[in-house]
Amino acid sequence: MTSAPENDHSAPAVRASDSERDEVAAILSEALAQGRLTSAELAERIDAAYSAKTRAELVPLTADLPDDLRRPGAPVPAAVDHQSLNATFSKVIRSGRWIAGRHTSATATFGALIVNLSDAVLPGREITLDINTFCGKAIITVPENARIVDEGGALFGKRSVTSGAADSGEDGPLIRITGKSRFGKLVVRRKGTADHYSWHHGG
Repeated sequence: MTSAPENDHSAPAVRASDSERDEVAAILSEALAQGRLTSAELAERIDAAYSAKTRAELVPLTADLPDDLRRPGAPVPAAVDHQSLNATFSKVIRSGRWIAGRHTSATATFGALIVNLSDAVLPGREITLDINTFCGKAIITVPENARIVDEGGALFGKRSVTSGAADSGEDGPLIRITGKSRFGKLVVRRKGTADHYSWHHGG
């Protein structure tokens, strides 16, 4: 009597792990580097990879790519693992369809940083935003169903972070907010939330 293999990647009921999602992301990034995928296709497929709940949902994402790209244990691509945004004496806006890093560092120094994660590809169920302002301001918009944990602080600055979980009860991404606002201003809000925090009142 033959038994089914322990790790049957084709089994539709088998849940995908974070490492399996990372492996698919690495394959897709290598396909982009080789010119087999466009940037738009990469963003679409990585979004699907990190939204996948089962192994069966991961299979079609690399089905049209050569077998030699499928390297077990491939490192997570840098673009997925870390992102860096910097506004120094300038205004930087990041919105629309883009791939956010699992660890994103955002700095506003004598500048303005506006980051919208509502339509961004979030690599995994948890990401960290390290936001630091110095004589600058940062406005961060997160998905409506996000769970927000504020682990940062302020020094002679203003800081408003919408903490906690969304009322919808959805199992949204966990977003950790770290960093410090020094002589600056920081607002982290959910998509659809009106901005009640004016940059002009109170200095």
